[in-house]
Amino acid sequence: MTADLTSAIMLRPGDPGYDEAATTYMRTGRPALVVQPRSRAGVAAGIQHAVDHHMVLSVKSGGHSALAYGTNDGGVVIDLSGLDSIDVLDDATGRVRVGAGATWGEVATTLGVHGLSLTSGDTKSVGVGGLTVGGGIGWMVRNHGLTIDSLVAADIVTAAGEELPLNDDQNSDLFWAIRGGGGNFGVVTSFEFLAQRVTRVHAGTITYSVGDVSGLLRGWCDAHRAGPHELNSTLVLMPAFGDEMPAMAIGMVCYSGADQAAADAAFAPLLALDGVVSAEIAEKTYADVLEEAHPPPGVTAMATNTLIESVSDEVVAEVADWYAGGTAGRLAFVRALGGAVGRVSSGATAFAHRTAEAMLVGAAFLPTDATTEQLVQELRPFDSIKALGIGAYPGFLGNPNDDVTDVYPAPTLQRLREVKRRYDPTNVFSHNLNVRP
Repeated sequence: MTADLTSAIMLRPGDPGYDEAATTYMRTGRPALVVQPRSRAGVAAGIQHAVDHHMVLSVKSGGHSALAYGTNDGGVVIDLSGLDSIDVLDDATGRVRVGAGATWGEVATTLGVHGLSLTSGDTKSVGVGGLTVGGGIGWMVRNHGLTIDSLVAADIVTAAGEELPLNDDQNSDLFWAIRGGGGNFGVVTSFEFLAQRVTRVHAGTITYSVGDVSGLLRGWCDAHRAGPHELNSTLVLMPAFGDEMPAMAIGMVCYSGADQAAADAAFAPLLALDGVVSAEIAEKTYADVLEEAHPPPGVTAMATNTLIESVSDEVVAEVADWYAGGTAGRLAFVRALGGAVGRVSSGATAFAHRTAEAMLVGAAFLPTDATTEQLVQELRPFDSIKALGIGAYPGFLGNPNDDVTDVYPAPTLQRLREVKRRYDPTNVFSHNLNVRP
């Protein structure tokens, strides 16, 4: 069977729009064909074209994969940017349908008009599709859980071109797998969520000196253990970049609620920690919390992560060693979890690490001409931190040596492989953090 691509825009090298469609946040590819579907039929045709011509297949929503899975050289890219509708289906319940090619900035702005928000990623241009199938850690994760915890239904196109509805009653095994199992099982074209009634938040940054990194980490984690789940944050330990950018710690905080007194009480322990240099926190819309990610100029980076059940003294000591006072060109950040994340059982979704208190991310920076092998070598000391973790979060894996066994516990991985064998037995969807059949 030959694929009918009339239900999609086709771009080849040299066509207007090709370069943008072939580019992701991490790299520019050179695919033989970019398919921009306008319907599920267009997605199915793109898949069929790749199968018919034995070509590698990439799927791009926002293109923020740290391993640049959204593009390739010589293959087919299905660019979902045209499937970007955002519809409020029921104002009373907050049920919304979002196309996989929409970005979270667009979602936040559109839903905000209706007094709704969805816990999602941190960056405006991150795509809904890629973040959701990986789990989704955002600015309301502690009080509303992962993005997938708000997901009630989806539509997918499988490797065989079938268009299937997914929910707890229809194709429930596949619905389980796309909630954390990544893009291994088909192209999800739309999602239905139950959005949160959050319109105003209190958010901003607290900047600290890095004279006592261990004390800062302990105090930061203690404040979240004792604080309300509406308090969401990331503490970033930034290395020095020349004389103009000294090493510093930046706490990015969001209290998901409009109550000024409650927000002040939640932030107070963080503002009482030693080393505060400045604080800029204000009431704003949830959409205004999302920003754009801009890597430092003149460097290239690679990142990895681990999920930690408890940020113990041993963990703190390892993070401090990794960071080395900001002198080693290495970044660390601590993303607070717990709360609503742990209210879901470990087997309910393919994201199984529900007992995690925090996600620890490490990134290494080198000059732009550094090789992949050099970056991998620079990341190696982070292995001491990973040894204390329970698994990894796929959304912040940038080391090509990271593997599915780093992400999923054995029972979860076995179940994912069973679903893979049923829906993608020939591994058409292999250009990802791949679960092999």
